Parts: sequence; structure tokens; C-alpha cells
Amino acid sequence: MIDIIVVFTCYNRKNKTITCIQTLEEGNPACRFTFVVVDDNSTDGTVELLEKMKDKYAIHILHGNGKLFYSGGMRLGMEYVLEKCRQTYDYVLMVNDDVIFFCNAIEKLVVQSKEQRNAIVVGAMCDENGQLSYSAVKYIGGIKSRSMSVSEWEIPADTFCANCVLIPYQSFRETGSIDGAYIHAMGDFDYGLMLKSKGFDIYVSKAFAGICNDNPKVNTWADRSLGRWERFKMKENPKGLPAGQWFYFLKKNFGIATAIIKSCTPYIKILLGK
Repeated sequence: MIDIIVVFTCYNRKNKTITCIQTLEEGNPACRFTFVVVDDNSTDGTVELLEKMKDKYAIHILHGNGKLFYSGGMRLGMEYVLEKCRQTYDYVLMVNDDVIFFCNAIEKLVVQSKEQRNAIVVGAMCDENGQLSYSAVKYIGGIKSRSMSVSEWEIPADTFCANCVLIPYQSFRETGSIDGAYIHAMGDFDYGLMLKSKGFDIYVSKAFAGICNDNPKVNTWADRSLGRWERFKMKENPKGLPAGQWFYFLKKNFGIATAIIKSCTPYIKILLGK
């Protein structure tokens, strides 16, 4: 039996949260899952359902104040594993709770991880039409990046979108949790770069691990139909691309010169209506 501790954060989408847990559990009989779920003050009955599920599944529920967002929630969950969970697991699995996992998806990631010398394996996601949505990420020049296709599973990646990331437990313990500088965006990208900087290999999965639709750009700072001032405000909110965190990410991972130049790029795009 493969022991895996799963970490994810959730907020007010109880049906997706439950489906995520169920498709992991029911689709991977060779895995024994323990869940660390950080609920960021949901009001739709998510916590009550999770409490009921404790009779069937191993679930630890942590409670946020509604201001953790993605990176804050994942950091809390990962720190809980590092500090409170005394059992030694085989893997840590970072997931998003809006993923519907395919049967045997995690078992296949485990096999691939072993084949690739205990590598970190990113479970690529497809949308409902079967098109790539989230995956491992490759930088192709400066800060420009692209999502990797499942056909590129033998090519080392640089980082990832953490919709599904299988990390050998020892690699996780050596790296620690998500950087505390991030509230929502960039935390997973930065964490992947942290893992790579420690010398751990990252690869994309050989096949799609589940379904997760792309987040739409409508009503975000990237929505060109909105006015410039509205886009500026959305960029600076926690779910946008706040200036301080973006500058920190660039400086930490690409150097001060890149940070100074590229931190201005989003504002230029907004001013130009791009």
C-alpha cells in the first residue's frame, strides 16, 4: 500500500470538494490517502460534509479566517504536515479541489516517479473538451513560459501549476512549505522553482490525470473589455497580480534587473489595452 498525504484548500464549493476526495479514493485502490483540508471559512456546508466523511476517510480539517486564499491555505496545510503529522508517508500530493481525477491516475504518477528516479510528477489536467488546461511549466526565455504537453514527459520541467503534484515525502520535507510572501497567486510557481533549486527533478505526467477547466479571464485584470482603472484595481487585489508579490517573485527567481523591468509589464499592458 502506498501512503500519500493530500493537501488542498477549499472555499464554498462543497460538491467539487467532495468529488475531488471521492475520485481520489475510489480510483486508486493501491493508495492509502490521508487528507489535510484547509477550509477558508466556507459558509455552504463544506465543513459539515467533511466532518461526516471522517467516518469513511482519514481527514484532518484546518480552519481559516476567510483571508488565507490559495497560497495562504496551502502553506497552512503543508506546515501542519511538517509539524504535526508524525507518520512518515511515501508522497505528498498537492491538489486543487476542483479536479475530477481519472481512475488510477495517482497510481500511475507513483509508477512514473519511481521510473524517473523518485522525481516530482505533475499530473497534467485537461478541460471538458480534452484540451490541455494545467500542467508542468517550462521557461522558454526570460520569464516567458508555457504549459507542457503529456508527450513531453521525458523532458525536465522548471515548475508547475499545482492542480496535481506528486512529491516524494523526503523531497517535501527538505524543501518545506510555500513561501510566506504569497497570498494567492504565484505560490505554486515559486514552490516548484524552490524544489528545482534543491536539485529535485520535475516531470509532467505521461497522460492526463484529471479534468480541470481553465479559469476564465472574464472579470479579471486580464479582461480587455474592462476599463483601465477597473483592471488596475483587479490586478492589485489578492486574486490578481499584486505589485509587491510580483516584484518579490521576479527578484527571487530571476534577479533584480528582471524584477525592475518586468514588474512594469502588466501596467503597460493595461495602459495599452492589451
